[in-house]
Order: sequence, then C-alpha cells, then structure tokens
Amino acid sequence: MLVAPALTAPSFDDEFVHSDDVAGCLAELATFSDRYKALLTRSEQHGHLDVYLEGLVSGIERKSIEPIANAHDLVRRPLQRFVGEGSWSDVDMRVEMRRHIVEEVGSPDGVIVIDGSGFPKKGEDSVGVARQWCGRLGKIDNCQIGIFLAYSAPGANTLLDAELYLPDSWAKDRARRKKTHVPRGIKFHSNWELADALLQRVGPQVPHAWIVGDDEFGRPSKFRDRLADRGERYLLEVPSNTSVRKPPSWPGSKIQWCSVARREARHPVDKWERITVRDGDKGPIEVDAFCTRVETKRSRGPAREETLLIMRTINRTQTWYFLAPEGTALDTAMLVRVASHRHHVEQVFEMAKGEVGFDHYEVRSWVGWHHHMTLSMLALWFLVMERRRLGKKLPQ
Repeated sequence: MLVAPALTAPSFDDEFVHSDDVAGCLAELATFSDRYKALLTRSEQHGHLDVYLEGLVSGIERKSIEPIANAHDLVRRPLQRFVGEGSWSDVDMRVEMRRHIVEEVGSPDGVIVIDGSGFPKKGEDSVGVARQWCGRLGKIDNCQIGIFLAYSAPGANTLLDAELYLPDSWAKDRARRKKTHVPRGIKFHSNWELADALLQRVGPQVPHAWIVGDDEFGRPSKFRDRLADRGERYLLEVPSNTSVRKPPSWPGSKIQWCSVARREARHPVDKWERITVRDGDKGPIEVDAFCTRVETKRSRGPAREETLLIMRTINRTQTWYFLAPEGTALDTAMLVRVASHRHHVEQVFEMAKGEVGFDHYEVRSWVGWHHHMTLSMLALWFLVMERRRLGKKLPQ
C-alpha cells in the first residue's frame, strides 16, 4: 500500500500543489513502480520498492532508510537489506528505466551530458571514500565521487546512468574491497574511462545528437578520439592552456602552437558573434562567441583536426573553451546552443539532491551505493514525468 499517513506531499514544484495533485501522484507512483517489479528477484521486494520510492519522493526531511521505514511504521532491517544488499540487478533496472525514458521523451536531438558529482562523507569505511576533489564543497575533502550521464531532451532533463569512482588506493586494498563487497572484476579506471564505458553502454539505447561535458572529460585527448572514432559528436570543455594551431592545410598558415586563451586574444573584436543562449529571469542571457578549425596535440601520434568554440560573457568575466570533432559545421549559434545543455545537469543534480534524497544515503557497500543511485534515478524520473503530467513548467 503506497499511502502512508506520516508522509507529506511531494515538493517537486515551487508552485502550489493541490490535494488532488498529491492523490494523483500517489496513484501514478503505484502504476510507475509496477513496471519495475518484474525485475526484482523476490516477491517481498515489491513492497520494499513501493516504500522506498514513496519515501524518496515524499516531503520527509531525511530520505535515508531509517526515516523512510519509520514514516511507514516498518522495522528498518528488511528495507536495509533491500537497498544495501538486495539480490536484484541495477543494470536491468536502469536498462528498463532508459527504455521508459526513450518512450516518453526520447529525441534524435537529445543531448547526453557527462558530469561527476561528489558526496561528502565522514570516516573511511564507505566504499570509495577518499580525500579528493569534491565539486560540491569546492575543495579537496573526504568524499565519494560518482560519474553520471544525464539526458537533456525537449521538455525533460533526467539521469540515465551512474558509476562509482574507485580510487587506485581502494582498488589495490584487498581488505577494504572485501569489507565493502567490491566485485572482483572491478579495477581502477580514471573518470573519463568510466564515462566512456557508460557511454558505450547507454549511447546505443538512447537517441542523441551530441555528448557534452566539462573540462574533466574534455582534457584527455584519448577520450575525444575514442568518441570521434565511434562517430559521436561531442562538445567538451577544455582548459585555457590547451594547445592548438591552424591546420597546416590552410593556405599561408604558419604551423605554430598556442593556447586557446591566446587564440581568443588574437581574434578580431569585430569577428565575435553575439548570441542569445536562453531567456533568463531578468531577460535574455547572451554571450559573445566564435568557432574555427584547429589542430590539437597528441602525446603519441600525429595531431588531429578538431573544431574550437570559444564563448565568453558579454562583460568578459568568464570564458569557456570547447572542442568538437573534425568536420563539425562552423555554426557558432548552433554550437553555443549545444554547449548550453551543460547547465541542465546542474539542475538535474539540484532536483535529485533536493527532492529525492540523492545524497541522503547511509549505505557503505558497493551494492548499496549503486542500489540507492538506481532507486534515486527512478524516483527522479517519476517526478520528471509528474511535472509533465501536471503541466508544470520545467527549468530551461
């Protein structure tokens, strides 16, 4: 039974939510969860799925296992087993979720956004926790890092998949691996390698025109080359010191390397285009931008041609540098629009952490982390569908 007196209305929209909306949400959630129950291995897990999803989309303050169980007047342990060690497949659940997403909002113009997210943690017992850069805190601190794929499609932004980053120190530590039940086949992989594996798994299942990401993923030329070699169109941010030069095939060009920041400084003032990215609360959000063909260095092997997009705020307080594959159309306005999808993943994380307890988990094992992420992504996708059903305006 989904309705629990201790739970309050979902808070997924800033606008006033009527009581009939709440009742409809609970009925819709029951139908939503039915689609995924066939993938569970035990019949009693059906009830656990209902309880946990309802807890995640509810208005309770802390959306971890114990508060959710208490809100339903249930003992904690069965729900703890379901999330922390349940014998059901994250892969199967996420495949079905992506199938559901494609049915509802899939678009050939969709954009897959890659991003990492940090989860601050105290102590050293949670799987993958280490002193590392935590973007949420803006500093190096104790945290876990997840690599995520989000989907930005007309009328919907949601998450597609996730993988926990396992630092090298953890990957080599047999005692900690055993204690947190890290599967034997899991080895150390860099963030971009994890992202590449996720894209190879998700890309064929989800229609998309572009892959975008920040400079954590644009910096490694190996990653860009892998995407280009698979025929993917990417627009990945790169650091300001990235070396480029004019393609040697251009008539009269000098084969001289310079940073993208230097390339920006050399560009004539009257050759920048002013482009409206989107409408903001205080009027249109505009940038100045240009794009051009360049060659980029490789540590091994010959340089490769790519397309450079540079865009900056009108007051020149912030600049972004992006690379796209060889042959990308020199359409600055189009590339700026593609780059603007980057901010959608920030909105998705904000919604996930604020509405469905994305970062409220207290599990320590490998299975527990991935189970919670799967269930949180399902809860997020449900709320995205409810926004659409109720006609609520989505963030742009």
